[in-house]
Amino acid sequence: MPVCVRIKENSQIARIAAWKLNAPSVAIVFGLTIHLWKVDKDSFVQNQKWLMHEMEHVRQYQKLGFVRFLWQYLLESIRKGYHNNRFEVEARMAVEKKYDPDFLIL
Repeated sequence: MPVCVRIKENSQIARIAAWKLNAPSVAIVFGLTIHLWKVDKDSFVQNQKWLMHEMEHVRQYQKLGFVRFLWQYLLESIRKGYHNNRFEVEARMAVEKKYDPDFLIL
């Protein structure tokens, strides 16, 4: 049975992330929800590389669990910075993957 991934447009969580990252638009994952700011769902889903990057974060949450992933992500970011954080490195590598039918985007 596929895992359902929800996409939330105009998310205040993503808005805060955009401000923190000084980015014009943002997608950020919490559990099984991809939060978007300044990008609509259709445009996001059509951007295969961006979609696969965020879907890798969904996989990471699935593998580690919500609290453990957030804790490890935070520690990685403190120690290595955002760009060298191993979870971001894995997500950047995932952009070459094909869409996984085990995930259903809502």
